[in-house]
Amino acid sequence: MAYTTVNKSTDYHNTVLYTGNGGTNAITGVGHQPDFVWTKRRDNAGDYMMYDSIRGVGVHVHSNTNDGNNTIATSLTGFNSDGFTLGSGGDSNGNNETYVSWNWKAGTTGSGNTTGSGTAKTYSYSVNTTAGFSIVEYTGNGTAGHTIPHHLGAAPKMILFKQLTGSNVDWRVYHEDLGNTNRLALNDNSASNNDDSAFNDTSPSSTVFTVGGSTSTNPNDYKVIAYCFRDIEGYQKIGKYVGNGNADGPFIHTGFRPSMILYKTTGTDNWRIIDDQRLGYNPNNSLLQPPITQADSNQTWHDIFSNGWKLRTTDAGDNASGTTYIYYAVGQTVVGSNNVTSRAR
Repeated sequence: MAYTTVNKSTDYHNTVLYTGNGGTNAITGVGHQPDFVWTKRRDNAGDYMMYDSIRGVGVHVHSNTNDGNNTIATSLTGFNSDGFTLGSGGDSNGNNETYVSWNWKAGTTGSGNTTGSGTAKTYSYSVNTTAGFSIVEYTGNGTAGHTIPHHLGAAPKMILFKQLTGSNVDWRVYHEDLGNTNRLALNDNSASNNDDSAFNDTSPSSTVFTVGGSTSTNPNDYKVIAYCFRDIEGYQKIGKYVGNGNADGPFIHTGFRPSMILYKTTGTDNWRIIDDQRLGYNPNNSLLQPPITQADSNQTWHDIFSNGWKLRTTDAGDNASGTTYIYYAVGQTVVGSNNVTSRAR
């Protein structure tokens, strides 16, 4: 039986739906002050907007492009105690348009100097060790073997990297089940590729992650943002599954009821996100794809259960026979108990 230090998942992560108003819009009901906010328009095409408290209000990147930092002063204008405030600019608050936001709490901040090979550079961070999540912004030094502290207290199993300044380069994704020699790109549908220069063929330790000489993870004198995630039993899990090519697809055990799942085939197809708010009942769990701008796709492909999720499709992006898929899942736990008995729907 699983045990967790997280008694209420919405204290650290929550999926919230809202409607834009084209002006000042205070989004509440998040359940915490988020440090990472990822939004997407649902009713039509639009960019994915990714904001965090390290880079500050108004600054964002897109999961569907290789752009670096964009600044719109009237986009996200505040991180609040129960959500965030939007202004009239950007792709997060069009009048009468519907949106989803995925929100994570970090909160303990600090700064320092990087270590390892090459010239030490500055970095800053925001971390929540209880929830297994940290945001790290660092300056690259262009030297393979550069090490950056992540402050999680245990090795992260997934890290999303994005160069913020300099020439535009693709996202890079480290996932434990791909190994330290392989990487994915969040902004496209490419298959897992061997890339010695991304992570220096070195797995993260309990204190640092290591980057190679790649301009995507270690550009000399340019900044990179890294979103780091580790397993927290009963709340957050990074793993893999193998498809069976059958409409009665595999069941993926997480040990909790997932409230948001990000996953991708190791082959050529888009990343997908499902959650328990968009439609939010089995088997109708709407699908979004972070590399592309399309609206919600209402599918009957997934069941979300009290201890995991199940595929109900033969679609190659979800459940091709013999194909490996990697995933990140975060979920719900019961208030007031370390004994995880997540509720079914």
